[in-house]
Amino acid sequence: VQLQACGGGLVQTGGSLRLSCVVSGTFFSINVMTWYRQAPGNEREYVAQVTHGGFTNYADSVKGRFTISRDDAKTTVYLEMNSLKPEDTAVYYCNVRVSFYEPGGYRLLEDEYWGQGTQVTVSS
Repeated sequence: VQLQACGGGLVQTGGSLRLSCVVSGTFFSINVMTWYRQAPGNEREYVAQVTHGGFTNYADSVKGRFTISRDDAKTTVYLEMNSLKPEDTAVYYCNVRVSFYEPGGYRLLEDEYWGQGTQVTVSS
């Protein structure tokens, strides 16, 4: 399973960006899709999550400004970021949990994968 994230860039305070993360490979289903971010000198932090059923959850720091969505037909997760602030500057990573059949068997297993990250820089 591979994840390809894109959409990052340089934007001014108050601007907007839309991140995308395409999931490819062999799996039965994509369960949970999550965005994380990591600023220089900081630990990776949770940003937003969308479940297979479409339920969403956000970190308090981005509520009301960011919107996560998914398109299962395109196996893609999006993060629409509005009203960006300098403190949103970070490398953004997508993460997915997928189900797949065990090789040679019938059990459904689950595993987790990360994308390579895309840089978002918000200038003041």
